[in-house]
Amino acid sequence: MAADGYRWIPDQHGAWAMLAVPFLAGTLLAPRPGAAHVLLLVGWLLGYAAVFHAQQWLRLRTRGLRSAARHGRPAVVLGAAAGAAGLPLVALHPWLLLAGAAAASCVAVNTRYAVRGRERALVNGLVAVVPACGMLLVAARLGGADPGAVWRPALACLLYFAGTVPYVKTMIRERRSRAYRRGSIAYHAVALAAAGALSPWLALPFTACLARATALPGRGLKPPVVGAVELTLSAALLTTLLLAF
Repeated sequence: MAADGYRWIPDQHGAWAMLAVPFLAGTLLAPRPGAAHVLLLVGWLLGYAAVFHAQQWLRLRTRGLRSAARHGRPAVVLGAAAGAAGLPLVALHPWLLLAGAAAASCVAVNTRYAVRGRERALVNGLVAVVPACGMLLVAARLGGADPGAVWRPALACLLYFAGTVPYVKTMIRERRSRAYRRGSIAYHAVALAAAGALSPWLALPFTACLARATALPGRGLKPPVVGAVELTLSAALLTTLLLAF
């Protein structure tokens, strides 16, 4: 049972910080965080897990593989649970339907990549970042914030998490690619300048991001170490956002 239960949890470990940091930033920057944010978080995480299993079911089913069956039940159960958490919120805040429709367009792109077996494609990763960072705007508005007042922290999250996509590739799948490494460093240099323009505080975590994109590829670090570095930087980003905005 423990093993079966574990399989219900998506194994995309790098996604959890991307799901959590924008949500927490939007919630904590809002004037009135409350119980509605708990429901939003539950629906958000369950929805992510349901979409993951649905995409894997489609990918494996398209190839006629029996292993697709193990993703069917989690997709249905988790999807129903996400809907149960989300329905009260939508009833009270119908504008959430618009946010969901905007996210659905990105999910559709990710699903297409998944069906084709190209989940690791650079574009697919970048597209996935958009709704995750958009959650900052959703959580902030749910807590009474004007979306126009929180666009800068949302953009900072987008700059940071978009940079993790090519960087992680330089550490694992594209660790021998000089082109990826040069592209990652160039992106982080531009992101540092853009983040510093949003707030001088943001120069601190983004300088660290540029340093790790420059110094760590090619050192043979194990995936758990790479993940630990990213978790530390994600926590630093969240702390900086709360200080700066």
